[in-house]
Amino acid sequence: MIVGCIFATCRRSNDHWIISCSSVQRAFWPASLVKPEIHSRGLLLFLDLLIQIISMSLTIPTIPATHTEPITNLTITKKTKPNTNLSLLHLCNNLREATQVHALIIKSSQITDTYSASRLAEFYAISDNGSLKYAQKVLDSVQEPYTFLWNAVIRGNLIKHNPLKTILLYDRMLRQSVEPDHFTFTSLLKACTQLPAPAIGKQLHSQIVKLGLEYSPFIRNKLIHLYAVSGSISDARKLFDSSTELDIVTWNSMLEGYADNTDGDALHQLFDKMPHRDVVSWNTMIAFYVQVSDFKQAIAIFRRMQENGERPNRVTLISLLSAVSYLGALAQGRWIHAYIDKHGIELDQNLGSALINMYAKCGCLEGAVQAFRQTIQKNVDTWNAMITGLATNGQSLKALRLFSEMECLGVSPNAITFVSVLNACSHGGLVEEGVKHFKMMSQKYGIEPDVTHYGCMVDLFGRAGLFDKIEEIIGAMPMKPDAVMWKALLGACRIHGNLEMGQQAGHQLIELAPNDHASYVLLSNLYAIDDKWDAVHRLRRMMRERGIRKPPGCSSIEMDGVVHEFVVGDTTHSRKKEMYEMLDEMEERLMLAGYKPDTGQVLLHIDDEETKQTSLGHHSEKLAVAFGFISTNPGTTIRVVKNLRVCTDCHSTMKLLSKIYGRDIIVRDSNRFHHFRDGSCSCLDYW
Repeated sequence: MIVGCIFATCRRSNDHWIISCSSVQRAFWPASLVKPEIHSRGLLLFLDLLIQIISMSLTIPTIPATHTEPITNLTITKKTKPNTNLSLLHLCNNLREATQVHALIIKSSQITDTYSASRLAEFYAISDNGSLKYAQKVLDSVQEPYTFLWNAVIRGNLIKHNPLKTILLYDRMLRQSVEPDHFTFTSLLKACTQLPAPAIGKQLHSQIVKLGLEYSPFIRNKLIHLYAVSGSISDARKLFDSSTELDIVTWNSMLEGYADNTDGDALHQLFDKMPHRDVVSWNTMIAFYVQVSDFKQAIAIFRRMQENGERPNRVTLISLLSAVSYLGALAQGRWIHAYIDKHGIELDQNLGSALINMYAKCGCLEGAVQAFRQTIQKNVDTWNAMITGLATNGQSLKALRLFSEMECLGVSPNAITFVSVLNACSHGGLVEEGVKHFKMMSQKYGIEPDVTHYGCMVDLFGRAGLFDKIEEIIGAMPMKPDAVMWKALLGACRIHGNLEMGQQAGHQLIELAPNDHASYVLLSNLYAIDDKWDAVHRLRRMMRERGIRKPPGCSSIEMDGVVHEFVVGDTTHSRKKEMYEMLDEMEERLMLAGYKPDTGQVLLHIDDEETKQTSLGHHSEKLAVAFGFISTNPGTTIRVVKNLRVCTDCHSTMKLLSKIYGRDIIVRDSNRFHHFRDGSCSCLDYW
């Protein structure tokens, strides 16, 4: 007699199910000799029987290979109780159904079987319909739980973002003398990465070596990742170099380590040495350049990725959209949108929000609205992206209407939503609406304002020149003002000429942000307006002594997929002759239209008025517009991105140029968008 298992197939004949059993070992009998028929009421009854047969141990007589007579003395001895209840767990759609199966397992005494208890705990710990609380109770009820059971509960806590509980469970596991395996350490190392807890990770590494598990590729990759993200990049590299087998995950772990430590040279060297790259490898490179703000290189890497035949995924596209958003490269952004449509990629919440944000930051509200409508499953982030896009593009009233629509649809706003709404009120000069929504936060939605929301209110009152309201709200704040708030107040004082309060705000700003060049520049500009040149020179000397440099004003414009950058007085462009000829033409037509240069914007101690006018005429955004005029057909919209706030003179110039040349000119500065059309701006001169 031998013990074995059978493989069963079935077919239906009239109202009968016929099970044909054939051998999976040579000692079993030919299928033609055994055809037991089961009279069944239906397929469900048959499947239940089949589950029971598979869960049994069968005692089968050894049959010679030459035997041709039907077997009549076959006996089936049921050695263990069938574990059919465990199969029902996978059919549970909610926790209530799972607890009913749990009750069946207890009633049938299967809970005393460690294997059954382990599978039940695994379901509770890992399933979307489970419960960590119940998983823990099952673990506590087993006298001698297997490593598998511990691993299930440890993994469940990791999935539910409880990394500290994961480590504590391991400590308890060791105290009960249960030996961990490589599955245990894989979860634990990931928990150390999430915490982060590099010191605990090193202790785990020691235990891994003692148990002889250091050669497991899964553990090795997790160790490399842990060391890399915790700053021990040299230790990560030692593990990498000592590995006898390097799979794609190992390479990507090391690659991600260099990216996290912003080591661009080592990153490139490793990337170039990779024998094979997958989409994760390319995504790491693209995300790295987005992180270090080298957006052109991020796009260049993507083009190289395409040349190598690697298809981008959602992560790739989201990173690319971030790069395009910063550059204001609308043509490239539209290409990505077309790629998404062509390949039938559904706009989920993350990708949809990224696409909306890209269009909004490129000043193309039509595209943003289209992407918003295409995103079927919208979450609060999707609504926030659209509200922010409308607010920054000068559509404050539309932003507030969209917020009301969001409320009507039952989408609960969060703290970020109210930042966007308050910014919309600030940019549109809607003081009463701003106050109303600020109160709504706590009174209706229970969201306590943080320093960012108070900063929005300071900006709102500051733009409106309500300095008494600013003093009132700063005095009532439960926290101290931050640098952003003082910067908003300083900007408002500059606009409204409140030099005394502006100087106080400026000194507070420098104290809070001593390494921020904008702190010194804003205060320096305020002193220059008041003709306090000694104070200006003193601030600039302080900047030199502290090694702080102001980045030069830079404007960019995309033309045929290529981004062209200009600085003030730029003479490096290949078409500089045509550009400066266009600048001369623009100046002539501006003068005929009544333009007078605002030389008060030249915040340098220059006495010569003509020199001041020349300096204004060669600002980077004017060079970018001139290049746009000579490179496009009449009537084409000009889109310019500037890294600093646009000055008053350039703002007045753009309004006139939009009317003179019959062009829409869109300028995105460091603060907001300006849509110039027919002699007016979307900001209503309130920025």
